[in-house]
Amino acid sequence: MAEIRLMKGNEVLAEAAIRCGCDGYFGYPITPQSEVMETLMAREPWNETGMVVLQAESEVAAINMLYGAAGTGKKSMTSSSSPGISLMSEGLSYIAGAELPCLVVNVQRGGPGLGTIQPSQADYFQAVKGGGHGDYKLIVLAPSSVQEMNDFVDLGFELAFKYRNPAMILTDGALGQMMEKVELAEFKPRWTEEEIENKFGVWASTGKKTNRDRNVVTSLVMDSEEMEQNNLRFQEKYKKMEEEEVRYEAIQCEDADFIIVAFGTCSRVCLKSVELARAKGLKVGLLRPITLFPFPNKIIKELARKSKGFLSVEMSAGQMVEDIKLAVYEAGSTVRVNYYGRMGGIIPTPEEVVDALEDKFSWEISYGVKRSY
Repeated sequence: MAEIRLMKGNEVLAEAAIRCGCDGYFGYPITPQSEVMETLMAREPWNETGMVVLQAESEVAAINMLYGAAGTGKKSMTSSSSPGISLMSEGLSYIAGAELPCLVVNVQRGGPGLGTIQPSQADYFQAVKGGGHGDYKLIVLAPSSVQEMNDFVDLGFELAFKYRNPAMILTDGALGQMMEKVELAEFKPRWTEEEIENKFGVWASTGKKTNRDRNVVTSLVMDSEEMEQNNLRFQEKYKKMEEEEVRYEAIQCEDADFIIVAFGTCSRVCLKSVELARAKGLKVGLLRPITLFPFPNKIIKELARKSKGFLSVEMSAGQMVEDIKLAVYEAGSTVRVNYYGRMGGIIPTPEEVVDALEDKFSWEISYGVKRSY
């Protein structure tokens, strides 16, 4: 029977990690995500499931502990907030280059620099474009509720192991601190080495003597031609993700003249914006990307052929809007794509979004036809 609780987003991340059979968590405190590790420490899962929980001496140490644990085939995760993720970026590139599965949570705060502890979405580029050095991608999941904060922990691990690639849950300080009703999953046993090998293949470095050749875990390749072949193989893997793992939610888009595109906390705001706009006679829909990588290009292309405009609503200076524009361009459409956002930890209101849509698409609304770039 499902267990229902009222929990904070950060707290449920910790609970979900325990329940999905996570082997180890390595982290360092930073507001507004510190409750993740605090909850784990209070829960003492090492007595319940054998899960290791360790506060590292820094974010750099934490990501390299994650690298080591992932190399042995363990279900391992970390969490941090924006500046902390920046410190982890080199290690994330190493993990992607070594083709290891792990889960990273970013509870975003305003920036750049130390910025503010209030919520933001300004780490979009960092998350979906790799973040560290080299040609690599993270699988990026964007929850919009505490329930999805719970659900995406298990999903993130499944995708990370399926593709042997780091996965990230990209959330923010509002969702991390928000309390909502959540349905918790049943406890899953931790995976054994045999289960991992049977399901995902033989690649981990376990230190055990077997009849097979030893597994070498590294991202270092001295030969340029071999490194290029590695990179080409990585790109094919990312293409497969784009073919098989796109997730999104389309709300009242069937008859919409205007499409609001928003993720996470902004998508919650924009649900009300759609309601307000339709009450004013404007046919507005909401497209919520759930995977930011892979991005829902296909549905945007389809909507671009019949809509009169897109409005990207973000808690940033305008980052996701660039990916929307690329998708519209690839569709051969000349429909206009505009942006509205707030920065520094301010969440836009539903009324602001409607006002922005009416202002930026005043010509289309007035004349009732599509206006090209």
